[in-house]
Amino acid sequence: MRRLPVVTVADKLENAGWLDPAAGWVARAVKAVLPWPAVRDVLHGVPLGHPLHPLMIVVPLGAWVSAAVLDVLPGNERAARTLVGVGVAAAVPTALTGSVDFSRLGTEQQRTGIVHQGANALAVGLYSASWLLRGRGRAGLGRALAFTGLAVTGVGGFLGGHLSYRQGAGVNRNDDFQVPKGWHSLGPVGAFTSGVPQSARLGAVRLMVLKRTDGAADGAVSVLADTCSHLGGPLHEGELREVKNELCIVCPWHGSTFSVDSGEVVHGPATAPQPSFSTRIRDGLLEVSVKP
Repeated sequence: MRRLPVVTVADKLENAGWLDPAAGWVARAVKAVLPWPAVRDVLHGVPLGHPLHPLMIVVPLGAWVSAAVLDVLPGNERAARTLVGVGVAAAVPTALTGSVDFSRLGTEQQRTGIVHQGANALAVGLYSASWLLRGRGRAGLGRALAFTGLAVTGVGGFLGGHLSYRQGAGVNRNDDFQVPKGWHSLGPVGAFTSGVPQSARLGAVRLMVLKRTDGAADGAVSVLADTCSHLGGPLHEGELREVKNELCIVCPWHGSTFSVDSGEVVHGPATAPQPSFSTRIRDGLLEVSVKP
């Protein structure tokens, strides 16, 4: 079956380099306006263990679809206007969560994302105008703008879906992580340099190995999946940093920060933890077993 033309257009956005200046400006603006990691973590959805933005979308979209239903039924003008206003108000925090996620995406994803943002901003403008016109007694024009806004919202939603499901924004890159149960050798423990994150392989799975030199953990070995759950960055190339009194590894691509002990997210944009491993040394060999 041939794909719809709109799908081809969405594919082409990924290679539209002319969108980079606008995308870069928005990403820099978000980072400047929200310099606090704790606030960004909440907006990313780190406490939920899941991106917050998809959850926030439900309120404005639900309000606007409900308003459209009421607009085709007689005698519901006041209720329809109320729902339009609810959708506009809810769109503000929804856009904020999406913008924070956008600021930590890759280049091709940001190209799609900036058009997604533009469509949604246009929809909010149309609905805002609809709300104002309805309040001034121009219900007919208000309804027309609302239906136009709903169509534009559909375009924005399609691009958001393309961004998530085709380009993998917000998807856990370790979701299909599979390692057989039991203990597996990574080779001589002496082959790993102390205090330096290094890459190793367990079959097709890439691992980050850290022979510890810090405090009470001196001599212990921490092992995490090397592929960052956010966008797949190589953790072994990242920086070790003390955060919240625990040793962490910071992804070199977008700054996701994970505990080297547990793999839990300490700072986003990642929301999914890194798979972590139990370790032991037997006959000079480093062995690992994935934690349940």
